[in-house]
Amino acid sequence: MAQPDKPAGLRTGLQGLTTRGRSFLAAGITAMGCAYVFGQETLLQVGVLLAALPLCAAVLLLRTRYRVAGGRRLAPHRASAGQEARVHLRLDNVSRVPTGLLLLEDQVPYVLGPRPRFVLDRVEPHGFREVSYRVRSDVRGLYPLGPLQLRVADPFGMCELTRAFAAFDTLTVVPQVQPLPPVRLAGESPGRGESNTRTLALAGDDDVIPREYRHGDDLRRVHWKSTARYGELMVRREEQPVQARATVLLDTRELAHRGTGLASSFEWAVSCAASVGVHLLELGYRTRLLTDAGGSVAGAEAGAATAGESAGLLLDALAVIEHSDGGGFGRAEDVLRSGGEGLLVAVLGELDEEQITRLCKLRRRAAVGIAFVLSVETWAGLRAVLPDAPDHRSARQIRLLREAGWTVLPARSVDSVPELWRLADRSAQGSPVRGPYRDEAGS
Repeated sequence: MAQPDKPAGLRTGLQGLTTRGRSFLAAGITAMGCAYVFGQETLLQVGVLLAALPLCAAVLLLRTRYRVAGGRRLAPHRASAGQEARVHLRLDNVSRVPTGLLLLEDQVPYVLGPRPRFVLDRVEPHGFREVSYRVRSDVRGLYPLGPLQLRVADPFGMCELTRAFAAFDTLTVVPQVQPLPPVRLAGESPGRGESNTRTLALAGDDDVIPREYRHGDDLRRVHWKSTARYGELMVRREEQPVQARATVLLDTRELAHRGTGLASSFEWAVSCAASVGVHLLELGYRTRLLTDAGGSVAGAEAGAATAGESAGLLLDALAVIEHSDGGGFGRAEDVLRSGGEGLLVAVLGELDEEQITRLCKLRRRAAVGIAFVLSVETWAGLRAVLPDAPDHRSARQIRLLREAGWTVLPARSVDSVPELWRLADRSAQGSPVRGPYRDEAGS
């Protein structure tokens, strides 16, 4: 809960006069001037009354002693593009006197919709009121909500003062995540993910990682050497899971994408990376996001405890990701130089011969490589008339990537990520490839 700043000063009160209040004040001053000129004492009394009414209302509002506190709650804090989120506002009267007429107004970016306004007639002492409104954005990003503004008016509508709360919240709009079908990837070992375990007891006494004894542990697992060393009963761990690793490489080069706004190839690539990343996390992969500029999601690879937390970190990064001015994958290659990547999924834009060579080298860093190769011309409308027309240059690039060991999934603007992901199934690798690259299916 936050409390608004209380304005002070007669100037603030005069600035808060409504049209009605200014009219009364102007009429009162005019009446007093006429009374002075014509010597009418009765008219002078009327003028004083008219001018005093808005001034008294302003002073009354300035000296208002009731205190209010406001709070905001988002449900959810992280919403997908196109998904509605509800914002709940709560106003508490923490004073001993009832409030007058209140007008609540929350500050929201124009992308989320119109500015919400609520009228509260009266809030009893130590009472509260709750209101809510909905926001929605088709554009991913971070959107501040607030500060909440409270307008206080007198019963006669002469004066209206605005008090602003300092607190604000942030709504995160993440890319759309499409559920992907389960597939068996070519080159993938059968024992991956959480099912792949190793026995520490086989490592010998010097390499055993013991832990303290817990109620119900088998006494045959007691490690006496560690028990003597630590002075408490210790047992050896039977097994420890080895989690499979995966990297999602996103091509953010501005020169590699076409189209504008939500209909651009870049937005399609971001949504594809989000869908693949979340899918791999749900399968138990230790997944990280990597860009061509070499940046990766901090904490998504090792810091988060659950798949949900890791997915949240990955989606938060994709919500604000922008184009890079780079021209290649050199920095990404430096990050992957150590090797040992179990699965590498690349979402690629337009490629040249140099990038094809680097991608062939990157393939050696991973056990399994899957590449979404975007036909960016279909997003620019250059091939809208004949979308299935063969592109011999792209066909040659895809052939080189396949020879290097990549499972290539050509993508067009009309394709969906789940349909393409289903083609990555190793049982479907012999089926013809549809679209502009089908002439290379048999190569």
